[in-house]
Amino acid sequence: MNLVVNGDAESGPGGTPQPVGAVTGWQVVEGAPALVAYAHGGGYPTAEDPGPPRRGSRFFTGGTAPRTVLLQDVALPSDGATGHAAVDAGRVRYALGAWLGGYAAQEDGARLSVEFRDAAGTPVALSVLGPVTSRERGGRTGLVERTAAAAVPPGARRARLLLVLTRTGGGTSNDGYADGIALTLTATGSAL
Repeated sequence: MNLVVNGDAESGPGGTPQPVGAVTGWQVVEGAPALVAYAHGGGYPTAEDPGPPRRGSRFFTGGTAPRTVLLQDVALPSDGATGHAAVDAGRVRYALGAWLGGYAAQEDGARLSVEFRDAAGTPVALSVLGPVTSRERGGRTGLVERTAAAAVPPGARRARLLLVLTRTGGGTSNDGYADGIALTLTATGSAL
């Protein structure tokens, strides 16, 4: 089960390149995010461009700000096969995934990180995906899948997701793109 709320940009206001004031499930820390429809066109990724094979109707962009930052804090399950006892025994793995991209030959990009924290809020592990370069996209507009997986560190109780969309070139659009953001936990049979 994906622990991320609205990792696919499908909930809440949006659909155009116009920035939105709030993003369902996420805290807007900085900037002006937009949730653009794949059907919008105008140079933005479309359903025909590289991206998630089972994409929804929208994706995240940095809107009009040079840097846009979205944050989501996720409480890890307290009970069950992936609960606190299993985490502390080293029997839980996580998988972090996202589709990240940008526009044509520009280097605007998206970076996703997950920082696991203990009960006191102290960081105990960090994993970072992206950004995806223009070369990695073959100079095309689109999104490329990035993943990471490892053991959830013992003592972890929360996961802080940070999506950073950055404009590196000229223009007014921040063409860092993201979609399909997921964080999942899996129980293993023995300590990792």
